[in-house]
Order: sequence, then C-alpha cells, then structure tokens
Amino acid sequence: MIEGIHDPWLFVAAGLALNLTPGADVALIAARSTAQGFRAGAAAAVGVGAGCLVHTLAAALGVSALLAESSLAFTVLRWLGAAYLVWLGLGLLRGPAATPAVQATQAPPVVSVQRVFWQGFLTNALNPKVALFFLAFVPQFIDAGAPNKALAFAVLGGVFVVNGTLVNLGFAAVLSTLGRRLGGDGRVGRWLGRGAGLLFVVLGLRLALGEDR
Repeated sequence: MIEGIHDPWLFVAAGLALNLTPGADVALIAARSTAQGFRAGAAAAVGVGAGCLVHTLAAALGVSALLAESSLAFTVLRWLGAAYLVWLGLGLLRGPAATPAVQATQAPPVVSVQRVFWQGFLTNALNPKVALFFLAFVPQFIDAGAPNKALAFAVLGGVFVVNGTLVNLGFAAVLSTLGRRLGGDGRVGRWLGRGAGLLFVVLGLRLALGEDR
C-alpha cells in the first residue's frame, strides 16, 4: 500500500458497506438488469464505476475542492445533475409506446449497451454530492504528513471504484437472474423500470430544490 495510507482494511469495509446502500446507481442497474439481462446491467455498473472514477481523479487533482468552494460551480453542476435525473426518470416512466393490452405481454424496449453505459456514467458523474462525499470520506484514511497526498487519494479512490464496480456487477448478476425467473415476459423489468423512473424524478427534484451546500 502507498505510504501515508492508514487502516486500509477499514477503508475497504466501510466502502463496501456504502456500496451496498441502495441509491440512484443501484436503481438504474436493477432496472436495466431485470429488463435486459446481465449484459445491460453490467454496462450500467461499469458506467457508474467510470463516473465514480471521474470524481476520484477530480478530487485527487483538487477540482472537487474548487467545486466545494465555488457556490456557482456547485449550483450549475447540481442543476445539470438534477435535470438529467428527471429526464432519465421520465424516460423510464414512459416505457414502451403501446396500448395497455399490448404492454401486458410486451417486453420493455431494448436500450443499446452503449447507451446504458452512458446512463450509468452520467447518473454518477453529474451528482455533485458524490464529489463532496469523496472529499469527506477518503481523506480520513490518509496521514496528515503523507509525502504524496494526491497519489494516496488516487489509490484509495481506485480501490473504492474497483470494489464498488464488483459489487454492482454482483447486483446485475443476481437481479438479471431474478428478473428472468420471475418475469420472462418483461413485466418485472418494466415495473422495476417505472419504479426506478419515479425514484430518479424524486431524487432529481430533491437535488434541484436542495441547498447549495
């Protein structure tokens, strides 16, 4: 482990506990996994990991610190994230354009793996609270006298991203299997997608109407 990092196993345990906590990222992975299978769920999980990696690098380079100090920058990112969550949520709520009778037996529309990846990426990367989380959480495991704090931060952030991605891939595997067993006609995925859509709209509105800090 890099010099200046302390209690790495505690960091891993705390990070895993946080990764297991349901949120917007998990909701997206669940919706895509049950609707389209493991491949789509994995794409969402990798996208979330990529977004998390952006926050890690930004925090290591000091960009997140500037974001935390600039009310304007934070507000702009907050509104962008809120708008995206609401837009994504409304898209999931709309579902397939068909009559109720057809929807009862119709599988949810297939979304390309590339698009699912970017949905996961933007859901995470446009959330300013994730950036502030990294600034608050990771430094707790770096010594004040560490010779290279940025490197230590990047290493811990990388560990968090890898572990989080593995956890999310596990979610995708379990939920894709569950969706296949409980609703081969796509009903489970469709209703879970609508539930995730409602959650995204609520989270987006909360983010938009929240305080600047």
